Amino acid sequence: MTSRIKTFGVEGDPVGVPASSWTDDSFDDFVRSNQHATYLQMASWARVKAATGWSSVLLGDAARNAGENAGQGARVLTRPMPVLPWRFAYAPRGPIAERWTAKSLVEWSMRLRLAAAAGPLARTAIVRMDPEIEAGHRLPPDVGDAGTSATVAIEDLLEETGWHPAHDMQPRRTRIVDLSADEDALWSDLRKKWRQYVNKARTGGVVVRDVDPRAEPDAFDTFYAVMREVSKRTALPLRSAATFRAVWEAYAPQGESRLLFAEAAGEVQAVLLTVRCGTRVVEPYGGMTSAGADSRANYLLKWEAIRSSREQGATSYDMWGLIGSGIDHFKAGFGGREVEYIGAWDYALSPAGAAAFRAAERGRQLYRAARRRLRGEHLALPTGPGADA
Repeated sequence: MTSRIKTFGVEGDPVGVPASSWTDDSFDDFVRSNQHATYLQMASWARVKAATGWSSVLLGDAARNAGENAGQGARVLTRPMPVLPWRFAYAPRGPIAERWTAKSLVEWSMRLRLAAAAGPLARTAIVRMDPEIEAGHRLPPDVGDAGTSATVAIEDLLEETGWHPAHDMQPRRTRIVDLSADEDALWSDLRKKWRQYVNKARTGGVVVRDVDPRAEPDAFDTFYAVMREVSKRTALPLRSAATFRAVWEAYAPQGESRLLFAEAAGEVQAVLLTVRCGTRVVEPYGGMTSAGADSRANYLLKWEAIRSSREQGATSYDMWGLIGSGIDHFKAGFGGREVEYIGAWDYALSPAGAAAFRAAERGRQLYRAARRRLRGEHLALPTGPGADA
């Protein structure tokens, strides 16, 4: 451990600490109440991923369960590494913390070691995390720590604690609209041209509606057809209709998923699947047809998703990913703030396993890059939330 870590009073490995004091329900409640509430840390997402071979485990503690510590934890997904005798673990958009301090980050790393030594992460080669902490954020040592008042950049502390930058599995950059303003203010934040496009779609007969797949059994076939056209046009990865349905169904019982269609003359021209966690709404999947581009159906659909999310009590709307293309320009026209997170970081629990995993991952990346070149796909895109975890 480095001298910096020792100043936070967390030397050595903890002994006799259980993997977690959370239950599925209590952790879901904690996630929903957090300012960084994310649907990827919910039990619903673990159920979605279970269908593709992932297991899940809860790590961490509720506030003050272990002394005076703040609440902290993650739902960690794990799966076997092909051929090799280790597992890969990933906390998508986690861990979640009541408050992040340098001490709490060090304690999180120590908990992972304990879980690997004699707990649910045994035989795990590497743990990956990508918490929603903004790049360059500086952490205090701890609330009420009398030893020092100095802050530390989170990236520096991660490296000192043994973490290493890793391949992003979720978008590192996104655009988030603050929904605390009234509707008129949100509308005025749209670029003038965007407001014109929204109005053009309305006057052109485009209508946005919430779709209930239980009443419309072919809804996800329609959704898939639109996304397939998007994939052909942009080289974005394409999920199956069953995948989209599985995501919607996982969050539907709590009323946390919505399927939105923009239609004109009986034709679906743009689609969105949104997921809510606490007061945050995210749009992980969506797209438009060529006809939708002409009618500007996608502009009306996006505006209605933002407007109605506020109407339903959400306080923020996450457009989920900026990829350095015309998509960024489209999203920027709806206002909001561009956010860049610290991205993905890896923590090796087995040096040999971690080295094997990194070599295999690098090989996959080179293969995929070569395949894109052969196919003439030049759009550099981050992996979507359903591809790896």
